[in-house]
Amino acid sequence: MSIRIGLLGASRIARGAVIAPASEIDGVEVTRVAASSVDKAQAYADEHGIPGVEADYAALVASDAVDLVYNALPPSGHMQWSIAALEHGKHVLCEKPFAMNADEAVQMVAAADKSPGLLIEAFHHRFHPLFDRVLEIVNSGTLGDVQRLRSHFNVTIPYVPGELRHTLEVGGGALMDLGCYPVHWVRTVMGTEPAVVLAEAVQEREGVDSTMRATLDFDGVPAEIECSMAEGLPDGHRAALVVDGASGKLAVINPLSPHTGHELILSVDGETMSETVDGNSTYWHQLRHFVDVIHGNAEPISGGEDAVANMRAIDAIYRSAGMLPRGKSS
Repeated sequence: MSIRIGLLGASRIARGAVIAPASEIDGVEVTRVAASSVDKAQAYADEHGIPGVEADYAALVASDAVDLVYNALPPSGHMQWSIAALEHGKHVLCEKPFAMNADEAVQMVAAADKSPGLLIEAFHHRFHPLFDRVLEIVNSGTLGDVQRLRSHFNVTIPYVPGELRHTLEVGGGALMDLGCYPVHWVRTVMGTEPAVVLAEAVQEREGVDSTMRATLDFDGVPAEIECSMAEGLPDGHRAALVVDGASGKLAVINPLSPHTGHELILSVDGETMSETVDGNSTYWHQLRHFVDVIHGNAEPISGGEDAVANMRAIDAIYRSAGMLPRGKSS
């Protein structure tokens, strides 16, 4: 039986994240979309060949024509509508960052525990074979004991009135939109949870970080993260992860979207080797994995505990930088 996907939001990301891979995977189809208005939903459905629209978000999560809800709303809409979908027994693929803050993430996971539906955070990089290869190298001991990590994701997102990533109330901020990835990369490599040593934010508008830098500590191993959506960023790799070990170094250029081009550079004992890892788009692997989990052919790579932990780290970074986590008033 085909898995029918409903889209929450007429989003740009859904085109590559769900609509395209769904057209390439057997037994998956996008059947419904709901947006801020019926007219907007209908225009989106017409553009992408989606057979039906729903009147609003509530109708979509309750629709008998939907088995899996893709929640691509701003973070402020993740908890409410993911929980609503789970209460209707739907599976949910929720875009990153998972929630406005860790408290919301806990509530989402609790709802999933009570539902027959599955809840997975859309950290698409984690499902690509490249990240499995990164973990294979680190866990093999080739690098020796990990001594330091560095990760960044920088891409200019110009401010315009109404731009969601610059709007505090809906969960804006560089750390939320971009930095959630570097935080997840270092947490996944280390397999433990960090303490925040220090964090520094640049706020071009009060409460919204355009740049965030933080140092985390994994039981004595420092991890430096950086994310920026500021204008005028220097040229260079916009996303990278570097793992320094006692015996070598691993640099991963573009762990975010390796299907658009990447390089894995391993330096050990004075020798440097470069490789790439075959695979489809990260989004294809993500949807393929979700389908396999639904059918009982795979276990989730990461679950609710990981999603909550990533939000806890994000909240702690904001607090260390003298800011409030999103959705918090104190």
